[in-house]
Amino acid sequence: MSRRFLLALFLVGMCTAVLLAARYANSAADSDAAKSSTPIIAQDPAPLSPAQGAADLALTNAKIETMDPAHEWAGAVAIRGESIVAVSYSTRDTDDLRKTSAADAPDIKPWLGPNTRIIDMHGAFVMPGFNDAHVHIGQSALTKLAIDFTGAQSLAEFQQRIRANIKDRAPGEWITGFGWDQTLWPGRRDPTREDLDAVSTTHPMFFARVDGHVAIANSLALKISGVTENTADPASGRIVRDAQTHEPTGLLQEDSATNLVFSKIAAPASAERRRGIELVLADAARNGLTSLQDNSYLEISRDVSFSKDNFLIYQQLRKEGKLTARITEWLDFTLPVATLEALRSEWGASDPWLKTGALKAFLDGSLGSRTAALLAPYSDAPGTSGLLHMEEAKLAPMAIDRDRAGFQLAFHAIGDRANHVALDTFAAVVAANGPRDRRARVEHAQVVAPDDFARFGRLDIVASMQPSHLLDDERWASDRLGPERSRGAYAWRSMEQNSVHLAFGTDHPVEPLNPLRGIYACVTRELPQGSASWQPQESLPIKDCLHAYTVGSAYAEFEEKRKGTIAPGMFADLVVYPANLLQIPAPELLTTPVKMTIAGGRIVYQEPEPAISH
Repeated sequence: MSRRFLLALFLVGMCTAVLLAARYANSAADSDAAKSSTPIIAQDPAPLSPAQGAADLALTNAKIETMDPAHEWAGAVAIRGESIVAVSYSTRDTDDLRKTSAADAPDIKPWLGPNTRIIDMHGAFVMPGFNDAHVHIGQSALTKLAIDFTGAQSLAEFQQRIRANIKDRAPGEWITGFGWDQTLWPGRRDPTREDLDAVSTTHPMFFARVDGHVAIANSLALKISGVTENTADPASGRIVRDAQTHEPTGLLQEDSATNLVFSKIAAPASAERRRGIELVLADAARNGLTSLQDNSYLEISRDVSFSKDNFLIYQQLRKEGKLTARITEWLDFTLPVATLEALRSEWGASDPWLKTGALKAFLDGSLGSRTAALLAPYSDAPGTSGLLHMEEAKLAPMAIDRDRAGFQLAFHAIGDRANHVALDTFAAVVAANGPRDRRARVEHAQVVAPDDFARFGRLDIVASMQPSHLLDDERWASDRLGPERSRGAYAWRSMEQNSVHLAFGTDHPVEPLNPLRGIYACVTRELPQGSASWQPQESLPIKDCLHAYTVGSAYAEFEEKRKGTIAPGMFADLVVYPANLLQIPAPELLTTPVKMTIAGGRIVYQEPEPAISH
């Protein structure tokens, strides 16, 4: 592609942005008002002194990767309450860190008192707690209460898991599940309602695919929901039909279609929902996660996992002192501005454990289900280019209004067309409302056109990406995209080379919560069972991968002055591993366990002691 052509594309894009801005911009006075509504940015941590009280906890004899470029390595850290109060830095490489006992650490010693708990880490590796920049706690909670199809290797295994679940269930009771992935099965054929009917015709069934954008329902579920051959496809969704009979196959694509059935399923009782949430939080602590940026509330969705009830349960846990990870909850972009402002006021935007954050909008679907919006047809399905959920002409004025009210914007965009639309919209926002520290985000940024990487950097967009997706998608992404587009897929290095802020997460429950799976993918771009590295030019050094999962994720939520590094005044959010993650062979990342997780100065997870045999 010639430079002249690239320049032309850029000028067209900028002209589009300016025209959109001119069409929808309000007065300069409104723009000035927006600057006074900037999202809350954490202040520099206040200095503390030993005169204010002794430390509650001290970790000594450790190899501490602080993620602080001014003082990368340390041997000991002291904690009082929820904050780090002192760090014993080292100027040496981690291999040469001397044994740092409490007595050997002059920065730590003044903070020690008779009640300070001192833990000798015996050389264990300590780093800032992981911050998952993209999770769905509500969906994860419901999957804990349903059939888990993760890793099912065939249609027969998929069916067997259903049989095992329903054997003690009463006829007529809804059966739900999550996590099937037909690309793992021989033939890679999508399941049909007949496949479910072969297991049971007396239980209505609804099972979401691993990406959450597609579901399969059996005949009874379709009948209860009134979905027939005469049911029209809803906007931004698709009822998949048999090519000959035109009857629904049971496969439903995107929320507007899946909700035709899912809306008929009763919401779980509050106690059940809370039990699921507590299981998710325990899983997060077990995996070294101390912060979760969550999307569990969507007013537009009839999916009961996206419910206000989730936030109310988080509030209960917060009041009871039982939150083991800090939660930033996103709000529904499509709600009226006045409603969003009321929610922000009611739910708060500054509590260190539970607050509201960005506004989430869905621009397209997923690559695996071929509903991600592409600029050209899918290489393995020339009849479709995916689904764009929101038109730019409607999206831009909504984005400008919400930005003017001081909200951070986060757009789900997987396909290159959706990413292009997101960037056009953000450019229109800047043109209309002027520059400020807005940290607009693209969630996933999975497939990006070559000329759009530079636009990410120029517009200062945060690329909130989930590297562990590659561990599943690598098996079929080339088929979907073809060789040319594949070079712009899951492109972490290209983002970094264009000065784009990277924030990493998992999209749980789409992927397991374990951040080391994402670190492995980021470093190797290889399947866990072994494979050639896919587009290896886009891999990153492990330090950069860890940075995106700590400092980068904190930056993405305006929290880099309180999270992401180990330094005095920062939150005492830490994770401990038995081995130095920067030095172990990459495959060992997949099996290295967490020894300890500390959130707000509390030990919220500790590896069980091995049983002693006699």
